[in-house]
Amino acid sequence: MTKELRRLSFVILAMFLSLFVAVSWIQVVDADRLAQNQANTRTRLDSYEIQRGSIIVEDTAIATSVPTDDRYQYQRVYQDGPMWAAVTGYYNPALQSATGIERALGADLSGTGSNAFFAEIERIVSGQPQQGLSVKLTLDAAAQRAAWEALDGLQGAVVAIEPSTGRVLAMASTPGFDTNALASHDTNAVNAEHDRLEADPANPLYNRAIAGNLNPPGSTFKVVVAAAALATGEWTMDSTLPNPARYTLPGTSTQISNASGTTCGPGETTTIATALRLSCNIPMAELAAEIGDQAIRETAEKFGFNAELEIPVKVTPSSYPSGLNDPETALTGFGQGQVTATPLQIAMVSAGIANDGAVMTPRMVEQVIGDDFAVHRQFEDHAFDQPIDADAADAITAAMVAGVRSGAASGARIDGVDVAGKTGTAQNGGSRPHTLWFTGFAPAEDPQVAVAVVVEDGGGKGQSGSGNAIAAPIAKKVIEAVLGR
Repeated sequence: MTKELRRLSFVILAMFLSLFVAVSWIQVVDADRLAQNQANTRTRLDSYEIQRGSIIVEDTAIATSVPTDDRYQYQRVYQDGPMWAAVTGYYNPALQSATGIERALGADLSGTGSNAFFAEIERIVSGQPQQGLSVKLTLDAAAQRAAWEALDGLQGAVVAIEPSTGRVLAMASTPGFDTNALASHDTNAVNAEHDRLEADPANPLYNRAIAGNLNPPGSTFKVVVAAAALATGEWTMDSTLPNPARYTLPGTSTQISNASGTTCGPGETTTIATALRLSCNIPMAELAAEIGDQAIRETAEKFGFNAELEIPVKVTPSSYPSGLNDPETALTGFGQGQVTATPLQIAMVSAGIANDGAVMTPRMVEQVIGDDFAVHRQFEDHAFDQPIDADAADAITAAMVAGVRSGAASGARIDGVDVAGKTGTAQNGGSRPHTLWFTGFAPAEDPQVAVAVVVEDGGGKGQSGSGNAIAAPIAKKVIEAVLGR
């Protein structure tokens, strides 16, 4: 073979290999993205012929597709649509729109993704109609209903997590909306309903559990600050701090006080444990200023702050900014200033404390299955990070249990169950109503559930509402539902 022919052979071989790699990439790696691209008209039209898979909680389908006589062939139907709206979202082929799980796992549900490839081949060979895959969620139906009903009439959200796995057990947001109304194939009616919901000042389209306008976490963030202090190795829960009735933020003339308006218990000093139990602002602000913004931010990020999470629904990152000055850092000591959080994030904090200091990555999906119950995809547990060790987690747990038994979180007490909890009543500036919080877990000695509750707009009580009076009893009901009490 001449030199020229050898060169030509190598060029042809290289071109063939390049074509093979490109085709393989398109057919396998990039298949789902291309299939879900709105510009892919063929895939979209083909999907109308496929009965979309169900979304399942426990043994009940909360989202199904039923035959219709219009061009879209199937209509999406939701059971208890408003209650599950924050989870399922909605799917509307007429408007080519989807949210929530309907969007995040749209390729599987529609049967157009790579996971459904072999099932499609089998159906083509057998002559059976194509069907999308179903998605089985991690959620607990009793916990979801308890959260939804407890939030009735409020602007707020609840997230419950299984600490040892990260499985999301409940995710409710109120006020909700009827997903069936937005799944209708009557585009005029859907657009009118969507416009009405968007114009509603209560923002029912927000999923307050993982997105929306994030709130300051208030005193629930004291758990993170305490964890940051213990992580340095220089502080314990028995470490003492000055105990004045008023505290001037470093380098300013701005004074803060405890919610009681007095000192944090008797004496000239108080401990971190007492400050957490009684939810005192001043010692936690002093502590934050002492350990500094970098130590707090590093610990907060190990709990999940500033992280881009997909569960698989995308989550708005909770924020602990970098480069805070001393007075700004002191404010974060009790969850004010520039720190903001979702209920999911605050639930992750409690879940991490409950799980011996190990934070698991939250997830809402257990399996993707076929109509023959064959598992096409199994979702696994994944560790996120370890902000503190087990001894530090136990010490913080003890303070949180004391907070429920005899402190500022008494609204979460459950007879016969040790509940670890922390309340928060976050200020929003001026005369704006407070944001009310609770987070905790139970049973403290063997945690089965960690929960976070946020109630916006002061729970309808302006600045007189408190996290203990309004948010804690909601968490109590969710915990009781998970524990079967």
